[in-house]
Amino acid sequence: MNIILLGPPGAGKGTQARKLVDERKMIQLSTGDMLREARTSGTEMGQKVAEVMDRGDLVTDEIVIGLIREKLEAGEAEGGYIFDGFPRTLAQADALGQLLTELNESLDHVIEMQVDDEALVTRIIGRATCADCGEVYHDVTKPIPADGHCTNCNGTEFKRRADDTEEALKTRLLAYYKQTSPLIGYYYAKDMLESVDGLQAMDDVSGAISRVLS
Repeated sequence: MNIILLGPPGAGKGTQARKLVDERKMIQLSTGDMLREARTSGTEMGQKVAEVMDRGDLVTDEIVIGLIREKLEAGEAEGGYIFDGFPRTLAQADALGQLLTELNESLDHVIEMQVDDEALVTRIIGRATCADCGEVYHDVTKPIPADGHCTNCNGTEFKRRADDTEEALKTRLLAYYKQTSPLIGYYYAKDMLESVDGLQAMDDVSGAISRVLS
């Protein structure tokens, strides 16, 4: 089963993807993670990535699709793949669709995590993650434990994104609405879009996603 999680920054896509990895043995294909991995891999594709990033240029869609191709051809996902951070544009969606068809793979579900912009600001400001496992905490709704240890992996280092501010979030939201939100209509027209309330409690969101996948 291959799926796409759609939603603005802070909607909780990463959190839900990690739960699907744990519960359904899926593999999360994060664009950022793939680029960092490729850069140090020593492969031909990795050398291309390193050259582009070292120049300070943006990695092309062609390179990202090439990295996704490598992952899909490896066939390591027992439960399928979660596309995280890709596609971001209509052109990328077309390219992904062509790749999946070429490899006789399917795109089974596209899930939109619906959230309110004002609620997003509240959610993002005060957010922190465990540096070791990525568990998400929040100053108000889920504070870092008093003993300073992550409840998931017992790690003691936590980090906050420099752009987790109201001003930076508005900039990221503008980019999302300009570039990525058209994908909602794109997949709706293909009769593939399912929507869940991303403002529910984390476990309730997980349950809603599970019902879609089932």
